[in-house]
Amino acid sequence: MQKSDHFDGVKFFNPTGANGQPMSALPKLFRTPQARWPTHVEVTRRELPPVADASAVVTFIGHSTWLIQTGAGNLLTDPMYSRRAGPFNLLGPRRVRDPAVAFEALPPISVVLLSHNHYDHCDLPTLRRLAKRFNPVVITPIGNAALVKSTGIGRVEERDWWEKVQLSWLDVTLTPAQHFSARGPFDRNRALWCGFGIEIRTARLYFAGDTGYGPFFRDIRERLGTTDLALLPIGAYEPRWFMKDIHMNPAEAVQAHIDLEAARSLAMHYGTFQLTPEAIDEPLRALDEARRSRNVPEAQFRGLQFGESLRLV
Repeated sequence: MQKSDHFDGVKFFNPTGANGQPMSALPKLFRTPQARWPTHVEVTRRELPPVADASAVVTFIGHSTWLIQTGAGNLLTDPMYSRRAGPFNLLGPRRVRDPAVAFEALPPISVVLLSHNHYDHCDLPTLRRLAKRFNPVVITPIGNAALVKSTGIGRVEERDWWEKVQLSWLDVTLTPAQHFSARGPFDRNRALWCGFGIEIRTARLYFAGDTGYGPFFRDIRERLGTTDLALLPIGAYEPRWFMKDIHMNPAEAVQAHIDLEAARSLAMHYGTFQLTPEAIDEPLRALDEARRSRNVPEAQFRGLQFGESLRLV
């Protein structure tokens, strides 16, 4: 790659200057008191609704994993079916909610959108299962192709911000996000991170991936137009001194919804893995408070039940 406003020739960075805390800050983070989460929360699995004449049917599987069904093909975002978000499925936070759609119940998956390489978003065991069962196309930002192909995925479309992947039934534009990448202590920011603008028939969707708040949400609106449905992260935001650069809190997610001029937004990245100190129900409570303070109706920005679906006509 040539040097750019987010690549210095060796590593990627956020052009906003909000590039997160150094590794030396981790001991202070680990001393932060944590709310107690339940060890397990039961999920009621539901039948997937038919697509019929809908432009898309969007189902919340959990964390940042969404199933997007269309009449022409189906997508998964940041597919994560493992018990732990960490190396070898042995380390890292343990999930407290099972995936709300069983892996065996997934319809044929044509495309996977993979926003970045963190373990809770890029789960190699899940990608291996998808490779064996469906062999989908994976769309991901620069620097992630080799990792993805190591799972047996045959086709990886790797792009930079604002570049597009066009399939016969789907256009996907990689969009800026404010985050970072790493699989271990020595590869920080060697791969890029992103969100995705998704065009399916008459519907325009946006999947934010993992991100802090930044001015790029307005840029996305200006470049890609208004959004019919935005999927926005609201969890893993405390303590703010550490997380502000890389994870939005619910109030910032509401501002992102406003910046995008989204007709509707749905919340994600909460209630599955305890990544940060806040309580399991705090993100949704704070989202309600933030909506009311900005006069955003609940119908415009809410959280689905795990396993619940939304039809886009």
